[in-house]
Amino acid sequence: MVRKKTTPTVDEEIKTILSDLFTQLKIEAKVEVGKEESSDDNYKVNIETTETGLLIGRHGETLNSLQLLLGVILYKKLGKWIRVILDIGNYRKGREESIKEMVNRIVAEVISTKQPVILPYLTPFERRIVHVMLTDNKEVTSQSNGVGKERRITISPKTNETN
Repeated sequence: MVRKKTTPTVDEEIKTILSDLFTQLKIEAKVEVGKEESSDDNYKVNIETTETGLLIGRHGETLNSLQLLLGVILYKKLGKWIRVILDIGNYRKGREESIKEMVNRIVAEVISTKQPVILPYLTPFERRIVHVMLTDNKEVTSQSNGVGKERRITISPKTNETN
Protein backbone atom coordinates (compact mmCIF):
# COMPACT_ATOMS: atom_id res chain seq x y z
CA MET A 1 0.00 0.00 0.00
CA VAL A 2 1.35 3.41 -0.99
CA ARG A 3 0.78 6.17 1.56
CA LYS A 4 -0.11 9.60 0.34
CA LYS A 5 1.98 12.38 1.74
CA THR A 6 -0.38 14.64 3.68
CA THR A 7 -0.05 18.37 3.38
CA PRO A 8 0.61 20.00 6.75
CA THR A 9 -2.04 22.40 8.02
CA VAL A 10 -1.25 26.08 8.48
CA ASP A 11 -1.15 25.50 12.26
CA GLU A 12 1.46 22.78 11.78
CA GLU A 13 3.50 24.94 9.38
CA ILE A 14 3.55 27.81 11.89
CA LYS A 15 4.66 25.48 14.70
CA THR A 16 7.35 23.87 12.52
CA ILE A 17 8.75 27.19 11.29
CA LEU A 18 8.91 28.68 14.79
CA SER A 19 10.30 25.48 16.34
CA ASP A 20 13.07 25.36 13.73
CA LEU A 21 13.86 29.03 14.28
CA PHE A 22 13.96 28.69 18.06
CA THR A 23 16.16 25.60 17.76
CA GLN A 24 18.63 27.62 15.65
CA LEU A 25 18.53 30.41 18.23
CA LYS A 26 18.93 27.90 21.09
CA ILE A 27 15.75 29.21 22.72
CA GLU A 28 13.33 26.93 24.50
CA ALA A 29 9.76 27.96 23.78
CA LYS A 30 6.26 26.55 23.80
CA VAL A 31 4.18 27.56 20.77
CA GLU A 32 0.37 27.58 20.76
CA VAL A 33 -1.50 28.34 17.54
CA GLY A 34 -5.17 29.26 17.30
CA LYS A 35 -7.44 30.66 14.61
CA GLU A 36 -9.16 33.99 14.98
CA GLU A 37 -12.92 33.48 14.82
CA SER A 38 -13.38 36.35 12.37
CA SER A 39 -11.46 34.79 9.45
CA ASP A 40 -10.11 31.56 8.02
CA ASP A 41 -6.71 33.09 7.25
CA ASN A 42 -6.06 34.86 10.58
CA TYR A 43 -4.01 33.07 13.22
CA LYS A 44 -2.98 33.99 16.75
CA VAL A 45 0.25 32.51 18.02
CA ASN A 46 1.21 32.64 21.68
CA ILE A 47 4.80 31.87 22.62
CA GLU A 48 5.84 31.05 26.17
CA THR A 49 9.54 31.24 26.96
CA THR A 50 11.98 32.46 29.56
CA GLU A 51 13.57 34.63 26.83
CA THR A 52 10.64 37.07 26.57
CA GLY A 53 12.76 40.23 26.70
CA LEU A 54 15.05 39.00 23.94
CA LEU A 55 12.17 38.02 21.65
CA ILE A 56 10.03 41.09 22.32
CA GLY A 57 12.84 43.63 21.98
CA ARG A 58 12.65 47.36 22.51
CA HIS A 59 9.03 48.53 22.16
CA GLY A 60 8.14 45.17 20.57
CA GLU A 61 10.39 45.72 17.54
CA THR A 62 11.90 42.20 17.63
CA LEU A 63 8.43 40.69 18.07
CA ASN A 64 7.15 42.65 15.05
CA SER A 65 10.15 41.55 12.98
CA LEU A 66 9.64 37.93 14.00
CA GLN A 67 5.97 38.22 13.01
CA LEU A 68 6.89 39.69 9.61
CA LEU A 69 9.52 37.00 9.01
CA LEU A 70 7.01 34.26 9.87
CA GLY A 71 4.50 35.79 7.46
CA VAL A 72 7.03 35.88 4.60
CA ILE A 73 8.13 32.27 5.21
CA LEU A 74 4.48 31.14 5.25
CA TYR A 75 3.83 33.03 2.01
CA LYS A 76 6.80 31.35 0.33
CA LYS A 77 5.65 27.91 1.51
CA LEU A 78 1.90 28.26 0.94
CA GLY A 79 1.71 30.74 -1.93
CA LYS A 80 -0.75 33.01 -0.12
CA TRP A 81 -0.62 35.61 2.64
CA ILE A 82 -1.73 34.41 6.04
CA ARG A 83 -2.30 37.02 8.76
CA VAL A 84 -0.45 35.89 11.87
CA ILE A 85 -0.38 37.81 15.14
CA LEU A 86 2.45 36.75 17.44
CA ASP A 87 2.30 37.33 21.16
CA ILE A 88 5.08 36.54 23.59
CA GLY A 89 4.35 36.39 27.31
CA ASN A 90 1.06 38.26 26.69
CA TYR A 91 3.03 41.38 25.68
CA ARG A 92 0.57 42.37 22.95
CA LYS A 93 -2.44 41.75 25.18
CA GLY A 94 -0.99 43.98 27.92
CA ARG A 95 0.05 46.60 25.38
CA GLU A 96 -3.43 46.59 23.86
CA GLU A 97 -4.99 47.18 27.28
CA SER A 98 -2.64 50.09 28.05
CA ILE A 99 -3.31 51.65 24.62
CA LYS A 100 -7.06 51.42 25.20
CA GLU A 101 -6.67 53.09 28.61
CA MET A 102 -4.56 55.88 27.05
CA VAL A 103 -7.06 56.40 24.23
CA ASN A 104 -9.99 56.57 26.66
CA ARG A 105 -8.18 59.28 28.66
CA ILE A 106 -7.34 61.22 25.50
CA VAL A 107 -10.88 60.90 24.12
CA ALA A 108 -12.22 62.41 27.35
CA GLU A 109 -9.68 65.24 27.03
CA VAL A 110 -10.57 65.91 23.37
CA ILE A 111 -14.29 65.97 24.18
CA SER A 112 -13.84 68.37 27.11
CA THR A 113 -11.33 70.73 25.45
CA LYS A 114 -12.65 70.43 21.86
CA GLN A 115 -8.97 70.38 20.80
CA PRO A 116 -7.27 67.60 18.79
CA VAL A 117 -4.52 65.52 20.43
CA ILE A 118 -1.63 63.85 18.60
CA LEU A 119 -0.68 60.45 20.03
CA PRO A 120 2.92 59.32 20.51
CA TYR A 121 4.42 56.88 17.98
CA LEU A 122 2.51 53.62 17.73
CA THR A 123 3.28 50.56 15.60
CA PRO A 124 0.91 49.76 12.72
CA PHE A 125 -0.71 47.05 14.88
CA GLU A 126 -1.22 49.55 17.72
CA ARG A 127 -2.58 52.24 15.37
CA ARG A 128 -5.10 49.73 14.09
CA ILE A 129 -6.29 49.14 17.67
CA VAL A 130 -6.94 52.89 18.05
CA HIS A 131 -8.75 53.26 14.71
CA VAL A 132 -10.95 50.21 15.34
CA MET A 133 -11.69 51.41 18.85
CA LEU A 134 -12.86 54.82 17.61
CA THR A 135 -14.68 53.73 14.43
CA ASP A 136 -18.17 54.05 15.91
CA ASN A 137 -17.42 56.88 18.34
CA LYS A 138 -19.97 59.66 17.81
CA GLU A 139 -17.87 62.45 19.34
CA VAL A 140 -14.30 61.98 18.07
CA THR A 141 -12.49 60.76 14.99
CA SER A 142 -8.99 59.37 14.43
CA GLN A 143 -6.66 59.98 11.51
CA SER A 144 -3.12 58.82 10.75
CA ASN A 145 -0.65 61.30 9.24
CA GLY A 146 3.02 61.06 8.36
CA VAL A 147 5.29 58.32 7.09
CA GLY A 148 7.28 55.59 8.81
CA LYS A 149 8.46 56.41 12.32
CA GLU A 150 6.92 59.88 11.95
CA ARG A 151 3.41 58.45 11.46
CA ARG A 152 1.08 59.62 14.23
CA ILE A 153 -2.62 59.39 15.02
CA THR A 154 -4.56 62.56 15.68
CA ILE A 155 -7.76 62.25 17.69
CA SER A 156 -10.07 65.16 16.90
CA PRO A 157 -13.57 66.20 17.90
CA LYS A 158 -16.15 65.46 15.21
CA THR A 159 -17.70 68.47 13.56
CA ASN A 160 -21.44 69.03 13.87
CA GLU A 161 -21.93 68.62 10.11
CA THR A 162 -24.54 66.08 9.09
CA ASN A 163 -23.26 63.38 6.75
